Amino acid sequence: MLIVADENIPLLDAFFGEVGEIRRVTGRTLTREQVADADILLVRSVTRVNRELLEGSRVRFVGTATIGTDHIDLAWLKAQGIRFAAAPGCNASSVTEYVLSVISLFAERRGLDDWTALSVGIVGVGNVGGELAQVLDRLGFKVHLCDPPREEREADLDQTFVSLEDALDCDVVTLHTPLTRNQPHATHHLLSEQHLATIGADQLLINSGRGEVIDSTALLHRLEQPDAPLVALDVWEQEPAINPGLVEKTWLATPHIAGYSLEGKMQGTEMVYQAMCQFMGLPVRKKAGQFLPEPALSKISFTSAAEEDVAVRTALLACYDPRRDDARLRLTLQGNSTERAAEFDRLRRDYPVRRECSSLKIQLKGTSKSLQDSFRAMGFKLKI
Repeated sequence: MLIVADENIPLLDAFFGEVGEIRRVTGRTLTREQVADADILLVRSVTRVNRELLEGSRVRFVGTATIGTDHIDLAWLKAQGIRFAAAPGCNASSVTEYVLSVISLFAERRGLDDWTALSVGIVGVGNVGGELAQVLDRLGFKVHLCDPPREEREADLDQTFVSLEDALDCDVVTLHTPLTRNQPHATHHLLSEQHLATIGADQLLINSGRGEVIDSTALLHRLEQPDAPLVALDVWEQEPAINPGLVEKTWLATPHIAGYSLEGKMQGTEMVYQAMCQFMGLPVRKKAGQFLPEPALSKISFTSAAEEDVAVRTALLACYDPRRDDARLRLTLQGNSTERAAEFDRLRRDYPVRRECSSLKIQLKGTSKSLQDSFRAMGFKLKI
């Protein structure tokens, strides 16, 4: 059995080595010739899986180690009887921690002693947006949820949603929608010039969902105005050939790595492995946890002298500080479009190991219960 797999999927040998021969490929440039004799295809979001790629091949199972499926022609796969599996929610914690770190830096820039004084509008409340909402709520933030499809489906449930306009009025607006076109509540260019004009200089806009949800031409125009908001972008239109002018105007710019924690990537592999085992009638013998290495940073201690807000931000940024990825991306802006695109992909391919909050033990001596609750809300392990 031949398994063709994106070289950036972690633990390919550990999970799939016993199932068949593995042929590693570059996902963005995968051709139909490379996959023609494959039985199983494993991809990430950079590979378009459709008729043009798979027609005439032996592929009977396609797995994407990502939460999104807009790169997959689901209808065509179903019509061909090709089983498909994704990994919804695999990197929800990673993206949540990315957003929390960005909000932490924004609160610091605003000079806020209490970061929970910020209101947060979450646009798109699926696996990622839902987990983020739960964490923010437990931390004490005022959270506004915007998700028209869910609002329609859950009209009879006790869940309050707000309009997009109301969400855009929050101190922080963070986008977590899938990319959809030509359907009710389509998200392509959801934030248009008109919407961007309503977000002001004292606000923060974060996009770690899909780049095309924001009209990037309109965004660049908005950022050139004196009352522009701060913007943190992890996803971009026309990846990997992103607009260097937009990068320069963006407050924080990262190369589509919000979900790139080691735990998140390994969970994505595990979920696709489980689905493949079910399809093939094989026993599930492997779990991601058995392959997690010891973290480089394992413990931080705080005493009763620690200020709560400072302690929370210190631990959070010790796990992940987006300014490092911002610096790496800005260093790639030299050269022509082809060179910049190659560098963007290289940053993702060679991404350094990043661990989630759950890998870090917080030792507390004489601290308040509220501080303990804050650390628990973000997934840290506590030793009291």
